[in-house]
Amino acid sequence: MRLDKMLANSGIGSRKEVKKLLKSGGVTVNGKMIKDAKLQVDPEKDLIHLFDEPVEYREFIYLMMNKPGGVVSATEDKRDETVVDLLDEAHKHFEPHPVGRLDKDTEGFLLLTNDGQLSHQLLSPKHHVPKTYFARIKGQVTEKDTEAFKNGVELEDGYKTKPGDLVILESGETSDIELTITEGKFHQVKRMFQAVDKEVIYLKRLSMGPLVLDEELELGEYRELTEEEIELVKGK
Repeated sequence: MRLDKMLANSGIGSRKEVKKLLKSGGVTVNGKMIKDAKLQVDPEKDLIHLFDEPVEYREFIYLMMNKPGGVVSATEDKRDETVVDLLDEAHKHFEPHPVGRLDKDTEGFLLLTNDGQLSHQLLSPKHHVPKTYFARIKGQVTEKDTEAFKNGVELEDGYKTKPGDLVILESGETSDIELTITEGKFHQVKRMFQAVDKEVIYLKRLSMGPLVLDEELELGEYRELTEEEIELVKGK
């Protein structure tokens, strides 16, 4: 691994900032001052210090974001701002990606990581990871809808969804609900309500698996997962 990448992944700063530190002579590898950003190092074997302080290498990063509407769940997009665009440089260089997708107009919980194994674990259909959403619905949601969701509803393309747990919070001309599903078909929540002749007018994801959106995060803000949350989501 290149020395500048190793230092950047250790939270020292962006690649550009790391190169400045190297030029200043502040980095040593195995006791020798190194200014070459391209030097290959092994974080497990080499002793790397910044101004005499040992550098601790991190391979993976885990970020919880409160995704705002109008931003796409992608690493790059030619037309729209992406969730990765909302990250600072110190996190971008880890090259995290969103775990699953939220529609452009959907808000709420989004996990970003560069841990491909964890992404697969959370997205694999065989693991049935639950995702809970809050939605505002145009129309009155009734117990009949709750029962229909419990049995799975047939979407417009003929696909029958797995059972969903629909909880009615408020019912009227517009209704507030919470819905928990264990799959993630394209526009699934919206299409499930279309199947019972209703329309989603606002959608926010509240949780994914054991991880719950931090209510202190404003739209567009994010934070790193705590060690406890990382262990929780990894099932340790």
